[in-house]
This record gives sequence, structure tokens and C-alpha cells, in this order.
Amino acid sequence: MLRAWAESPARFREDANAEEDHALGGYRDRVIVELAQNAADAAAAAGVPGRLRLALRDGVLLAANTGAPLDAAGVAALSSLRASAKRGDAAAAGRFGVGFAAVVAVSDEPAIGTRSGTGVGWSARRTRELAAGLPSLAGELDHRGFHVPVLRLPFALPDPPRPGELGAEFETVVRLPLRDPAAADLVRRQLAETGPALLLALPALARVDVELDGAVRTLEAEPDAPSGTVVIDGVRWRTVEAHGEIPAELLADRPTEERARPYWRLRWALPDVPGRAAAVLHAPTPSDEPLDLPALLIASFPLAPDRRHVAPGPLTGFLVERAAEAYVELLRAVPPEPGLLDLVPGPVAAGELDARIRRAVLDRLPGVPLLPIAAPDGTSALFRGPDTVAVDAPAAAVDLLAGSVLPGLLPAGWPVRHPALAALGVRRLELADLVDALAGLERPPGWWHRLYEALAGARTDALGALPVPLADGRLVRGPRGLLVGTEGVDPADHDALGLRFVHPQAAHPLLARLGAVPAGPRAVLADPAVRAAVTGSYDAEEPEPIAHAVLDLVAAAGLDPGELPWLAELALPGDDGELYPAGELLLPDSPLRPVMGDDSPFGVVAADLVERHGADALVAAGVLRGFALVREHEVSVADLTDGAFDLDGGEEWAEDVLARLPGQDVPPLLPEFTAVRDLELVADWPAALALLAVPPVRAAVVEPAGVLTAGGRRAPVPSYTAWWLAREPVLAGRRPAELRFAAARELAGLYDVAPGGLDPEFLRALGVRASAAELLAEPGGAAELLARLADPDRTVSRDRLRELWTALTDRPPGADPLRPPERVRAVVDGAPEVVAAADALVLDRPDLLPLLAGQPLVLAAYDRSEELADALDLQLASDEVPGEVVSRGVERPVPPVVRAVLPDAPGTYVAHDPLVVDGVTAGWRAVGGTVHASGAEGLARGLAWVTGRWPDRLLVAAVLRDPGALPDLLAEADLDL
Repeated sequence: MLRAWAESPARFREDANAEEDHALGGYRDRVIVELAQNAADAAAAAGVPGRLRLALRDGVLLAANTGAPLDAAGVAALSSLRASAKRGDAAAAGRFGVGFAAVVAVSDEPAIGTRSGTGVGWSARRTRELAAGLPSLAGELDHRGFHVPVLRLPFALPDPPRPGELGAEFETVVRLPLRDPAAADLVRRQLAETGPALLLALPALARVDVELDGAVRTLEAEPDAPSGTVVIDGVRWRTVEAHGEIPAELLADRPTEERARPYWRLRWALPDVPGRAAAVLHAPTPSDEPLDLPALLIASFPLAPDRRHVAPGPLTGFLVERAAEAYVELLRAVPPEPGLLDLVPGPVAAGELDARIRRAVLDRLPGVPLLPIAAPDGTSALFRGPDTVAVDAPAAAVDLLAGSVLPGLLPAGWPVRHPALAALGVRRLELADLVDALAGLERPPGWWHRLYEALAGARTDALGALPVPLADGRLVRGPRGLLVGTEGVDPADHDALGLRFVHPQAAHPLLARLGAVPAGPRAVLADPAVRAAVTGSYDAEEPEPIAHAVLDLVAAAGLDPGELPWLAELALPGDDGELYPAGELLLPDSPLRPVMGDDSPFGVVAADLVERHGADALVAAGVLRGFALVREHEVSVADLTDGAFDLDGGEEWAEDVLARLPGQDVPPLLPEFTAVRDLELVADWPAALALLAVPPVRAAVVEPAGVLTAGGRRAPVPSYTAWWLAREPVLAGRRPAELRFAAARELAGLYDVAPGGLDPEFLRALGVRASAAELLAEPGGAAELLARLADPDRTVSRDRLRELWTALTDRPPGADPLRPPERVRAVVDGAPEVVAAADALVLDRPDLLPLLAGQPLVLAAYDRSEELADALDLQLASDEVPGEVVSRGVERPVPPVVRAVLPDAPGTYVAHDPLVVDGVTAGWRAVGGTVHASGAEGLARGLAWVTGRWPDRLLVAAVLRDPGALPDLLAEADLDL
């Protein structure tokens, strides 16, 4: 070699550069792997289990191995580049003849010793000294900073390293004094990272011991050939191997050394602990090609010159396909359990090679039977993905459906949304699609119950169309609206009603969550089919079964009369053999029978029907014991104006209600509406009123209806029943509104006293007048009172007349305005008399009375006179009478004693004898605050009027007549109310 360098410095430069490229490039961090690879090849050559001990001691790396010892050919190969001594050995791990160059990355003085005591070494220092003795290399050495190729000149060692120092079983030892701390750190890191991948990549190695910092860590492979597994460091690896000869055409672009070894080999190793596989390709030593598959791949891929990446070309493509085939075989060897899906490659690759392998694997998987499917006979077989279906349903449902219901159904426990299933070609069936697929399935009701139990924890939004077996043998889709019979309800008893009862053996709580109705008697009655059966019962071919079924439900539900008004349409037989709607039948002992007229449409219910179902059930269904009640909730008054409920006068009542309320943008609402119907058919009103005065119909008369206005206020109005009775001649042939209570004396003469026999609350509800105030508070009440006052056939006492005129004036604010009457009841010379309104005056000043002899006067409290005149459109007396004082009087002081009663009395008055006003002799007259009076009585009235103390006029007159009696008069006044 020295001669070659001396003769060709370029050769020296090439050797130095090549070694440097490998030591600092592709093999810079592979000293441990390359030493292990050499140990594996030595063991394979000797046909013995390979053992390797790696020890870092005092800055020296020692690697002792079993197997064939180093020979002359081996030394020659180690001292050359790309001239492997293993050419032709298909089992050898080393392929390129450059791996030993990795030692130069960490050591300048590598040495090898054998058990026999021979050894060889290499030395940068000694090579540098010999090269320096060659004049032809002087320039090159200077240019390279005296860097020389270490491994080109082997040296015999007088004291070679001895493998026995690491163990008697070892044949060869490599000693590497580490160059510097950086080299020591690199070796320390590689020793710490040495793991199962090393033994998997080099199967010839059975054991590796790593000695670091005085501690020894052992990696030992325990293969199990029958199962294709190997245990390393407590982890079981499932392996699949493949090998063969490379077609010659695929080696055409490969180097000669590779073409001389036309064999390929690969191995997949899958750990039973996820994440333990190395994330790079081993070829067979680790490369920089990322592989993100869950298994370790060791394969003889062709490498680029950097020995870090796979070389492109047809050979790589060939091995990608072989690797994919082997990976599929690996999956077939894995137990068919859900964890298998995690081994299916996903779509995202870590690199180009990873992507090619993934694609090749995924192309093959749909055609490979990997998935366990249960057969109807209970056995299991592996199916291809396209022949398999995965259902997104609870496990219990999957177990129930497997086999004959859904062939090819993936067992429970397999994650149906795992992306690997799509890669395998498995068809995923959503829960809603499964429900659709069950629509035509024929199974006994008990099977459906088991299915519902299995689906109890599933999302209900996907179960809306779930098939349900009915009691009549049909299978329908969707539980909503179906009836689930509860205790006491037998579906067989109600066949005539056309109800959709869930078969009792299939009933399950899930159905209620999906809209089925737990069918107690009330729930069954609420089913639209029952109402339809009732409505159509009159025209049904066999109405009797419908009647019995409905009456049984009514009895079981314990309905109140009128609670379900539509039951009154149920066709029932009368005692004359004819069919009647229930609402037009009376009980045989009904007190209503003699009350109704001969032309009423009512029949009498058949006696056998009463005996079978009982009177209470028949009454609840609409048969009448007494008056029938209409009961409804949330009724719009607008609906009643359109004739809802077919009540006599119902439209007029609704209009009256609206008239009592302020204007509404939205029609007012009756939260609860109760009314007695058929009142227009009554012939015997005394007997009818006696029935109406007792529960349960009494409340419909005496309790006002509450109207909910748009503003949320609840306004009381007369009930329909009370309103109807008040308008009809039901009390001794008179309308109740034309009669009064005996205690309402202010209405005496205008209204007759109502007959006895009924309680006051009931009579009051009928509209019997209780007081003028209540009369005037009603809509139209004031107009009615004016009309009765103008009726000359009625008599009103003078004192009652004044009270009535005052009450008319005192109507509450917001009351309906009065319509001016054409005739009024006035007082003419002290006696009440009906006169033309144009002839009457409202007396507003008492000093004008002497001037109004023979004039009809409307008399009210003096302080209401102007308001009354405006309301009735009448003239005030003061506006029509001049009241001019024509006599002459004398101004005199007002007696001081008057001020004890009238502190504000004026100081003087004008005394007349006599006082003449408008040519008529009068007692007093007040003009502009001045009192004109004649005598004590006139002065007392004038002073009381001008001081606004008119009620005290008599007391002032008594004081003026007898001033000495003042103390007694004041004491008496103190006793007044």
C-alpha cells in the first residue's frame, strides 16, 4: 500500500477521502451497529448462536463476539474499501465492505484480537509517520493537515487485545480507544439506544450484553418457531420473513458487488406493546428512511451511496411489493381481534418509501380475509372486508343481529368508526340505516323485545323508524303514537276501536322514549283512533262493540261528566231500540225527563246498557242525568261569535262579552269555559231552576267567566248560562232582570219583587236586581233605569226618585255615556210625574224654587245638578229663570251669633220686607255673594248657601230664632252623623 501511495499520491488522496466520507458520512453514528453486524456474520459463518458483549471502560469501547475468528481474508477486507470478504454469502448481513469504517468515526487506534492470541491493529499515528517518509506525499500531507486513511495499513500487534477478558466464550474482540470526549459521548448514546431492533435485524445474534458505567444490560432473543414469535427484553414480537432471488434485470443498474449477491431478504417484526417498533427502515442496519408503520421492517433494499436512504429504481419497487405481501401475511398471523385494525396502514405517510409500502398494502387488504364473522350455526370464519358490514349499534344489538339477520356482520367490540374498516372495504351501516333494514324482518314479538333492550342505550334520534309488532299481528314502522298497554288495559278488549297497540310481549320502556304512549285508560281515550271510532260509530256496521269498548275505557278512567265532550257523539241504543248520540240520551231515572218539552230530541238509554256499564260511566260518556255541561279550555271569544259549541244564543253572549271589554288587538281568551246546554228545550222552569241551583251545574250559573285580555288582565263577565237565564222568562214567567230583591227598596215601583224558593246567590247570578248601584254598573244598566223611570205605568216615590237621579249622576268613571231621554220623571209641585224632557229643568239653586211653581223639576243633590243636566241634556233652572230682585231692602249686619255655626258668614245682608223676585214674593235670594232675605228663615238659608254650608241652614235658623239656645243647639248638632 505504501508503494501504491508513493507511486500515486492521487491514490493516497482517494483512499483518505473515501474513508473520511464513510467515517464522517453514512457510517458516522453506526459503530455499535456495524460491530454487531460483524458479530452476527461471524456467528452465522460458524453456525453457532451469536453472542456479543459491548463494554465501555475507561474511554475504551470493547466488543467481543462468538463465531468464526478473524482470518487473513478478513483483515484484508477490513483494510480495504468496498471489497467485502462476504461476497457470495447470501446469509451475511454485511453487503458493501465499508461497515468497519464506522470505527474511524470514534477511534484512531482500532485493534482486533482473537482467542488464539493473534491480532491486528490500525494506527493513525503510525500511518502518518510512514506516509511522512514518502517524499511524494509531502505536499498532500501538508494540504490535508496530516490526516491519513487509518484502515489502509494493518499492523501486527505484539500484545493484541484478548477476548477472554470479556468472557471465555468469545472468539474475537475489537478494542477502540475513543478519540476524545465527543467520541465517548457518541458511543455512550449508541450503547444506551441499543435495543430489540438490533437482535431483530441480526437474527444470527442470540444475545447482546451492554456494559455501561459498571452496569450490565442483557438483550436476549427467545424465538418460538412454531408461532413465528420471538421474545426480547420481555416484549413478544410476531415476525414474518420472506426471501428469494432477485431477477437479473432488476440488478442491471446496481454495482458489481451487489450483482454478485442476487438475493433479497426481509423481515417484519410486530411488538405486542404498541410503539416499540423503530420508526425507520433497517437495511439491515438503521437507515434514515422513515417508516411510520406499527411493525419494524428489516429488508435488503438497495441503498444510495450515503448508505442512509433507499436508492430509487426497479429493485426498490420490487421489494416494496414483497414487503407489502409480507405485511399482509403478518396481519393474517395476528389474532382476528379489534386491535388488528390499528395495524392497517393509514393514509398519512412519513416519507416516500413509507407511502409506497402503504399503498401496496392497502391495495391488497380488501381481498384478504381478516375479519371474523359468526355463522348462523354459531361457528366463525374469516371474511374479506367487502363481504363484511359494521353496524354502529350497541354490542348487545350486534350480537342479536349477527348470523341470519345480517350476514357478514362484524362482531360486537369492533370500533365501527375506525378508519381501517374503510381501508379494508367494510361497509358501515349507520343505526338509522340498520333500522330501515329491519323493516321487513319477520320475528316473534319476544325477539323484538330483546332488540329494544339491546338498543336501550343507543341514540334515540336514529331509532324513529324502528319496526314495532302490534297486538293485531301487523309490523309497523316507528313507535310514535303507538299505545303500550299498562295494567288493566288488554289490547284484545279494544279491537273494535282500530287502535295500534304494541304487542304485549314486545313492550319495552324504549318505545315510550321514542314516542309510544303508555296506555292507561285515559291515554287510550286520548288516541285519535278512539275519537274517530266514536265519531263514526253512528254509521258503523257494528256500533255495539265500539260502544262497549269505549264505555269500558270511560269507566276505567273515572272520567268526570263533560271532561271529554266529544264522547257525546258515541252511538248508544235507546229503550226504543233506536240509536242515539250519547248526548241525546237520558238515564231512565233522570230528573230532567219531566223538565223537557214533549218536542225535545232526547231518548232514554237502554236499561241493559245501564246494568252492564253503570250510570256513572254513561253520564261521563255524555248520557244525561241532569243538564249537560260543556267544558273546554283556552277558548277564544272570537270562536264563540262564530257559533262554537252550538249553544243557543252563544254568538250574542260572546258579543256582549266583547262589549264589556275595552278594544283588543287580539281576541280575548277564556282560560276555562263552562256552559249548560239545551236550556232552550226546557218546558218546566221551576223544576229546571231547582236542578240548576245544585251542583255540579250550579257553578256554571253562579261563577262568573274570567276573560283573559291581551294585557294579561283577567276580567270577570257573566257566565253564558247566567246570561242566557237572565234574558229568558224563567222566573214566574218573567225575565230575572225584570225583578228585584225585596231589599233593593230604591228600585221599588220600577222592578217587581222576585218570587221566593231560590237562594239569593243563585237569584243574583240570574240577574235579579240587588241594587241601583249594581244595575248602573252593568252595560246598558243606566239606559234601562232611565227607560223604567220614563214608564208612566210605574210608580216611584219622591224620596226614591231623588236617590235614583243622584245614583245616575254618581256612576263610576268610564261608564257608558247616557243617551238623553225623550221623557223623564220629574217633580211637579211636589209630586213625581213623567213629562217631556224638553219641559223639565234641573234645579240647581234652592232660592229659585218660589219662582218655579208648576214647573217640572229634576231634583238631585245640589252639588250634582250641573253634571246631571249635562248627562241628560236638560236645562238648568238658573239658566232659564232671571231671578231679579225688584224690591228695595236695607243693609244690616249679620247677627254675631251666626258665626258660631258659620264662621265664614258675610258681615252684612240686605233685609227686605217683603222680598220680591221676578214679581214673586220670596224668602231669600243670593246675588253675587250678597244675601237678600226676608225674615230669619230666609236669612238662615241665604247665609248657608253663600258659605257652602247648605245642610246647616236649619241650625242657623234655630239660632236666629232663639240665640240663647245656642249651646243646646250646638250640642244637638254634635250628635248628628
